[in-house]
Amino acid sequence: MDLPHRRPVPHRPDVAVLGAGAMGLVAAVTLCRAGLSVAVYERAPDFAQSAAWRSGGMLAPECEADGSEPVVVELGRRSMALWPELLPDVSLQGTLVVAPPRDPAALARFARQTTHHQALDAAGIAALEPLLADRFRQGLFFASEGHLDPRRVMPALLAELRDGGVPVTFDWSGDPAALTASRIVDARGLGARDRFPDLRGVKGEMALVRNPEITLARPVRLLHHRYPLYVVPRADGVFMIGATTVESDTAATVTLRSAGELLTQAYTLHPAFGEAEVLEFNAGLRPAFPDNNPRIEVDGRTVAVNGLYRHGWLIAPALAADVAAMILADRTEDAHAHHDQR
Repeated sequence: MDLPHRRPVPHRPDVAVLGAGAMGLVAAVTLCRAGLSVAVYERAPDFAQSAAWRSGGMLAPECEADGSEPVVVELGRRSMALWPELLPDVSLQGTLVVAPPRDPAALARFARQTTHHQALDAAGIAALEPLLADRFRQGLFFASEGHLDPRRVMPALLAELRDGGVPVTFDWSGDPAALTASRIVDARGLGARDRFPDLRGVKGEMALVRNPEITLARPVRLLHHRYPLYVVPRADGVFMIGATTVESDTAATVTLRSAGELLTQAYTLHPAFGEAEVLEFNAGLRPAFPDNNPRIEVDGRTVAVNGLYRHGWLIAPALAADVAAMILADRTEDAHAHHDQR
């Protein structure tokens, strides 16, 4: 379902969306497709400042059952049903989870914590990912999962908004209270500490490498007792390697220790990563509440959604659908109240 081409936005749009990260962009597109007029405001000058830009883009609700609360898993499952409509070309090739042969207990524990997976032996792993033939004896395959490339998705969502006539303002330094929109969706992430003082930053460090000889079709998670790793394929032989989880509010910089561990564990997955060209090291601060679960809170005309932690792309569509449903329900009630007063 596409936006009408160049839909004019009135002086007072139905909704102003604050933030153009994963949550803000997905919410804006969802609200537009629901028939509401929208304007988007982002304080950063471009996407590169966003933690969403630097993320892995894994859509793995079943794997997240290992260490996440049920609410995150359920939001992720709902979002998996929404992503193909949001982006028809999102990759749904599943997730492969493996562990070093000397540590079979790690895979057994992961299997107990999760569901909807298929146990694989060495031949099954080789059939799924020939590059990994003879490297791992056992694995788990989560066929219902997928992944996306944030650096393709964010411009694509922005293009859909602008093609639909939605004004998107970067480098915005205005006052949210001065916005004339009927409703405000606050999706500012860590920028919303004025509203959510208990938000904290959780740093995630990543690397981008390139080796066209590496042929992985889907995200692969390597379970390791010190530094679990995931590798996510992107176009043209590029792979995202991530990601650490560091309790930190400091600047989003990569430490030498983390860089070394990321590359060492990638080499453990396959020696071909030792010959890969390092394109980038980067880090992002992800917004999280003390319980690591997201929140939607309503305060007057503002609907605030925050605390997506490291699950931003995974759960944003379901949260956006909930926000849209709330706003549309309020509009219906307002219309009925206005009709009854006549």
